[in-house]
Amino acid sequence: MEKEQPKNGKNQQEDKGRQSRRDFLKKLGLIGTASVAGAAAMYTGFQYEQSKEKGDKVKVLTSDNKLVEVNKNELKDAKPNLEALQERGRDGIPGKRWVMVIDLSKCRNARQCVKACQSAHRLRPYEYHINTLQMQETENTPPYHMPKPCQHCDNPPCVSVCPVDATYKRQDGIVLIDNERCIGCRFCVAACPYSARMVQWQEPKYAKQDKGKTYDVELNVPQKKGTISKCLFSADRLRDGELPYCVSACPNGVFYFGDENEDAVTNGTTKETVRFSKLLRDNAGYRLMPELGTEPRVYYLPPKSRIFDFPEKSILDDTDHA
Repeated sequence: MEKEQPKNGKNQQEDKGRQSRRDFLKKLGLIGTASVAGAAAMYTGFQYEQSKEKGDKVKVLTSDNKLVEVNKNELKDAKPNLEALQERGRDGIPGKRWVMVIDLSKCRNARQCVKACQSAHRLRPYEYHINTLQMQETENTPPYHMPKPCQHCDNPPCVSVCPVDATYKRQDGIVLIDNERCIGCRFCVAACPYSARMVQWQEPKYAKQDKGKTYDVELNVPQKKGTISKCLFSADRLRDGELPYCVSACPNGVFYFGDENEDAVTNGTTKETVRFSKLLRDNAGYRLMPELGTEPRVYYLPPKSRIFDFPEKSILDDTDHA
């Protein structure tokens, strides 16, 4: 068998050159494929970004009260910022002076106001920000029911005695408590002549469920053991343009709520809006213990011409909450 003749140096160099060209062409093909794929990916991304820009726009209110417009598909859930909530809770709602009117002639002790408040502020059945009292001026006058929330005084003694600025009065007339600052000294409880404040003696009812939530001073949730809480005039609802929880829940038209600057209050049951000054003038409106100089922002209409009869038994024995 004839042996294969070894290739000379020139032939070997030619073979290597052909192999190198083949390798180069293969690599060039791979690079070209990758370039095409990369270009396609870039174009797809560009189309996506373009489609986002052409998507539906929505208007949102930022934490500093600016109305901005963003793409709907870019909206994401964001955890409320404690600092922003604290700041707006202190500032209040500019231009407003909130006021409440309670018509005692219409109160039937339905206690829906109490239940709505307890539900919103996550209170136990025996914890109250608003309660209904059974009243009787003299033995010769008929008894009546009286809802009693915080009076949100214009000259609040509770504010002046707080050593840590935890309780404060806003420009819109509402008195709030900041439980991030409250040390539970209870000076405000002792100073309030209306007994409108309560102490969180035990762990709040929903402490486990509310763990990790950002504290909202306008809702006073989550609450903390050892701090003070009270009626807030439903400051969180007012910011959304809605009536307070107690006002909306009453089935008997007892509550009016509105802005003194506009001289208008709205009935939570009938949704009728009337002049605040005329309502007081025509019905002999009054405030609790005006001689103390606290200047409450809650007004009462006397229980004249009551539309509901009071039960014919001692008010001390009356436990009917229907």
